[in-house]
Amino acid sequence: MSASNSRKILVFQHVANEILGTLNTLLKQESFRIRYVNFDREPEAKPSLEKYSGLIVLGGWMGVYESDRYPHLQVECKLIEEALKREIPILGICLGSQILAHTLGANVRKHSEKEVGWQDVDFNDSGLNDPLFQHFKKTETLFQMHGDTFDIPSGAVHLAGSSRCESQAFRYGKNAYGIQFHLEADEAMIHRFLRSPENRKELEEFAGNQAAEQMERETKFYLDRSLSLSMGTFKKFLDFFPSPERTPIKNSGHGKAK
Repeated sequence: MSASNSRKILVFQHVANEILGTLNTLLKQESFRIRYVNFDREPEAKPSLEKYSGLIVLGGWMGVYESDRYPHLQVECKLIEEALKREIPILGICLGSQILAHTLGANVRKHSEKEVGWQDVDFNDSGLNDPLFQHFKKTETLFQMHGDTFDIPSGAVHLAGSSRCESQAFRYGKNAYGIQFHLEADEAMIHRFLRSPENRKELEEFAGNQAAEQMERETKFYLDRSLSLSMGTFKKFLDFFPSPERTPIKNSGHGKAK
């Protein structure tokens, strides 16, 4: 892979309020070139992995099983298959983790209950020893927003679960990760979610009339820890990418004794 391609990453986006969040800042700090493919705006997009060294698949409210309504899901699965064959780093978040699991042959389905807001996630021994989660405690309170769940794919390593949803994180191979929770969520992202009348209505139907206010209170309490965990996790994920090649500075001769 050429130096120009070694720090280029492809990002699949599905809805406006599901964005890179903390990942955006880190990717820019690490001099990555980012290309978004927004399937909400361009449902017919046919991106290629040819010039990219990694793939991030973000969240969304549609289900993997709705490819008849959202044909781009099939496009994404094919590109994930290609990324797996090339063994380039893959990070699937929420819907992204479900698409990755589906591509690997696992069953993805509607859950019997939603998991919304700040919820406890339990990391097993494999998770606590995984390069991305070694800085986690056994139980961490993390941000959730999903109504689907999936089985851990055959051949994958199960890393974390919760009382409501056993499949919270897995790794396939050395550098393909599915993460159900939202480590990328920052304060602006959560507030953007709460400003949407549709989101607030759905949240209140799920958890009661005070659910939005409760989420705001809990965000103040849990967010700093989540931000710290996210930066540690995502920095380790970026370690899977080749280091940028720097052009050596030629000696200009300035400062030499005459």
